[in-house]
Amino acid sequence: MEILAPAGSVACVEAAAQNGADAVYMGYGAFHARQNAPGFTKEEFFAAISYCRVRGVKVYATLNTLVSDRELISAVGLTRELFTAGVDAVLIQDLGMLRMVRMVAPSLPVHASTQMGIHSLDGVRQAHALGCSRVVLARELSREQIAFICANSPIPVEVFVHGALCLCHSGQCYMSAAIGGHSGNRGLCAGPCRMPYSFEGRPSDTYPLSLKDLSLLPWLRELREMGVAAVKIEGRMRGPEYVAAVTRAVSEALALDIGSGHKAEHKAEHKPHHSPFTDGYYTGSPDLAMFGPRRPDSASVPVVASGKPRSSHAQPGGTEPQRVPVRFACLLTAGQPAMLAVEDDQGHTAAVQGQVPSRALESALPEAKVRTQLYKTGGTPYRCVEAQAQVDKGLNLPTAAINAMRREALEKLSQLRGAPYDVHEVSEFKPGLKYLLRREPPAFTVQITRTEQLTGGLLSLSPSLLYIPLWELVQNAELFKSLLDQGVPIAASLPWVCTDQEAGDVEDMLKAVWAMGVRDALIGNLGQCAMCSALGFTLRGDFGLNVYNSQALKTCKQMGLRSAALSVELGFAQIRDLSHCMDTELIAYGRLPLMLTDHCLIKYRTGRCACENKNVLHDRMGALFPVLPTYRCRNILYNAHKIFLADRQEDYRRIGLWAIRLLFTTENPRECLQAAERYLGRGPYEPNGYTRGLYYRGVQ
Repeated sequence: MEILAPAGSVACVEAAAQNGADAVYMGYGAFHARQNAPGFTKEEFFAAISYCRVRGVKVYATLNTLVSDRELISAVGLTRELFTAGVDAVLIQDLGMLRMVRMVAPSLPVHASTQMGIHSLDGVRQAHALGCSRVVLARELSREQIAFICANSPIPVEVFVHGALCLCHSGQCYMSAAIGGHSGNRGLCAGPCRMPYSFEGRPSDTYPLSLKDLSLLPWLRELREMGVAAVKIEGRMRGPEYVAAVTRAVSEALALDIGSGHKAEHKAEHKPHHSPFTDGYYTGSPDLAMFGPRRPDSASVPVVASGKPRSSHAQPGGTEPQRVPVRFACLLTAGQPAMLAVEDDQGHTAAVQGQVPSRALESALPEAKVRTQLYKTGGTPYRCVEAQAQVDKGLNLPTAAINAMRREALEKLSQLRGAPYDVHEVSEFKPGLKYLLRREPPAFTVQITRTEQLTGGLLSLSPSLLYIPLWELVQNAELFKSLLDQGVPIAASLPWVCTDQEAGDVEDMLKAVWAMGVRDALIGNLGQCAMCSALGFTLRGDFGLNVYNSQALKTCKQMGLRSAALSVELGFAQIRDLSHCMDTELIAYGRLPLMLTDHCLIKYRTGRCACENKNVLHDRMGALFPVLPTYRCRNILYNAHKIFLADRQEDYRRIGLWAIRLLFTTENPRECLQAAERYLGRGPYEPNGYTRGLYYRGVQ
């Protein structure tokens, strides 16, 4: 099982490699998800690749942010640069970036970043169909869910085992972008979830959106036994001491074959309420014990099997783990320079000459002594597994001369191992035809949260499509069957998260609404494509797919989608730049969902699922963020202010959209009707306190 360590700087690369990492992941350029990390210059990044390659450590480059059409050209150049430099894989979130990389460097392995939000076997299979060779699973999964995916996955699976946890499902957090314009999907999350908040009437001194750091060290053996291919450590924003300590702890735990979950092996690590760590998702117990303010790095280093914290950290010039097996062959012939050759496990061979052996005046040089000196590779990344020596009779050679040949041979071998690859497979990027923008005004669609929001008045406005939660359709089957019989166009809105254990329930509901006459399904995750397609539904993509560029639209079209809601982090100018190869939709009204969480924040506050009550989170500035329940008692945190663009219709009518969507969440039926009428040019409705979203100011 591969140990994958973070590296936000050159020192972190060395710390990881010297403490047992089999691979490192690091960002270079403008398209990785830790733009505030110390980072690398071009020279440092390429030197780090060489350093790792010499030591048999793989390098994965992170290209895991959303990229606009104009940025994609730069991303093409960066991809070629990384490919020719010899990175072993790239991590990607953006569906358009994935399409581009497969086009430009078809033999470069692509790993689906956790930012893709893949949490089911169907999601893994869809990522594989799009060209991914590994998937980093969502951090919210339990042991049973991970084991099921591993047992059936067509590609290797990677799992986070240590580091920071976000409350929101990866790739589905828009809180930092909406509040301050710094997008987590663009590598600049400002971490507003780590601030104190409160529910009504209480001081803002609690941390209901902040989780403790993850640590699965007690479960490493179990993860290995279930078939996890790689265990990943989070921490590209952290220093080399942290990287060294955590990597060493994971390495030692695996070497000692601990990690079966026995508490005796990790007495100090998982006291439910006092530990800085949590394993609540993995153990299937996501409760209040998972919450707490972030701790400093010193409190985020795991306790190893001995129960004592590691205090030794790798520094330049420190002890080198001897991970690369090599074989030596030495030849000493009378009257000829001594010859030494070394070969590594990849077929690289280096040969050197030494001084001419002298005639032995007393005892000749035994072949065994030559072999003994060749085995002395301490202080290097190499481990001698075989040494052959052939010495003519009566010859002698100083030990220092043998050692010098060994050092020179290994230095030459390192040069060969660290040299850039000779790559001839880089292809041209062909973005495809640019589609003309639609000239007709966009249609309008409506998405409701509760059936009571749908009134005769709203229906009389004839929206092009009504998005209704799947479970609301089933619970109010008679009403919606009647509307469908009257020709009202209805689409089933699927839950954002649907694990393999929940898929049967969702499939049963889909079959029920199909029997009612529903033919469209709104999906926000890759894992929902296969089930809906198999049942015959027309697929419509929600903004959770994070469609940010024209290539992502082409990928959606390739997957069979009829329409796609664009990322809420795009600006109008960027949307106009898109090649609209399929119907595109824009959230033009409503509270933007900021976070989707597996936790029931409502239950944690009240001790019961008081979903029927008004639940609002307060920040220190007095802003009010509604919290609403969704499928399987998950919660969605919504923005304090509603997006309102009814008075800016000329701006969104000329950017090529098929439809604008009105998203109703906390509105009562009367407000829903008034808002819809305003977008049709009727009435004076205007929400109290509104935002233009990110459509004008954009994100960083």
